[in-house]
Amino acid sequence: MHKNFKNIEKIVYGRGSFGMMAEIIEPVRKENNHFFLFIIDQYFQDKELSTRLPAQSEDVVKFIDVDPHEPTTEQIDRLRDEILATKGIPSGVIGIGGGSIMDIAKAISLMFTNEGSSTLYQGLNLIKKPGIYHLGVPTISGTGAEVSMTAVLTGPEKKLGLKCEWTVFNQVILDPELIASVPRDKWFYTGMDTYIHCIESETGMLNNAFSHAYAEESLKLCKEIYLDKNSGQTAENDDKLMVASLMGGLSLTYSEVGVCHALSYGLSKILGEKHCYANCLAFQHLEDYYPQGLTEFRAMLQKHQITLPQNLSKNWSEAQITAMAQVAYNLHHMWNHAIGTDWKDKISLDTIKDLYRRM
Repeated sequence: MHKNFKNIEKIVYGRGSFGMMAEIIEPVRKENNHFFLFIIDQYFQDKELSTRLPAQSEDVVKFIDVDPHEPTTEQIDRLRDEILATKGIPSGVIGIGGGSIMDIAKAISLMFTNEGSSTLYQGLNLIKKPGIYHLGVPTISGTGAEVSMTAVLTGPEKKLGLKCEWTVFNQVILDPELIASVPRDKWFYTGMDTYIHCIESETGMLNNAFSHAYAEESLKLCKEIYLDKNSGQTAENDDKLMVASLMGGLSLTYSEVGVCHALSYGLSKILGEKHCYANCLAFQHLEDYYPQGLTEFRAMLQKHQITLPQNLSKNWSEAQITAMAQVAYNLHHMWNHAIGTDWKDKISLDTIKDLYRRM
């Protein structure tokens, strides 16, 4: 099956490019009810970045706490209804933060023009109308949310994205200066999300020359950032990580993710684990699926003195393990990519339960 996906319309990259935002959004201000909605990670509420926002008096600025929980359908619906009731439809939405903020900005931009709850649109191409203008400014790199066509939301029944060509940002500002303050553990976990994206993209049945080209370069950058003699949190490596994240996101867009991400969704949905951290918890036990990738991953853990917990499953109930396995099993597109079209003959609910019991 050929994938005919829409990419980001415009990208500006480079140190200091955050300062271009006012110029970029000015032509859009005449749209709808002539105000912008800023969605910003609460981490920046009292930081210098908050003083640099090109927000005008009519704009709405929302600082949102994304720890410890990831975006939910209820959160999107509530925020959308509040803004519509008090201000109307914005000219556009600006998301400034990590992957969760990116997903909130993408999702709410769609829900301003599509009626009902966002739970109705969890899946592929269920959105009926294009959303409003939306601009993404990542302040942590690795998730690929700045480029992906998915806004991942946890709903009452499932964790699944709003996925369509209208989800993709109209504009992205990639300013490596903004990721300099990321704590070391989050810098590692989010970077590993990019690394795992590419390993899973490369090793499945949907891999192709296009997805491979992005994955190959992203993996090269990841190894320079996390394994080479000059590895670590440096300005040069921040530049590289921001590009690796974008390329990793494009690789999975034109291929797919696999076993690790399926298990990660279960950890996030049932136990509330953050996505990038959940990926690392799962990936360390998948040597029979990704042997080469896991060898490098363990070397990265050791080099950066990151210790992941072991024997977590001994504290999980059978009901929790079953619930996580059911979430993972239902992600058919991931198993199809990782295992093949006959994956149901090879992977059962019990197989997946056993994968969780390794953790």
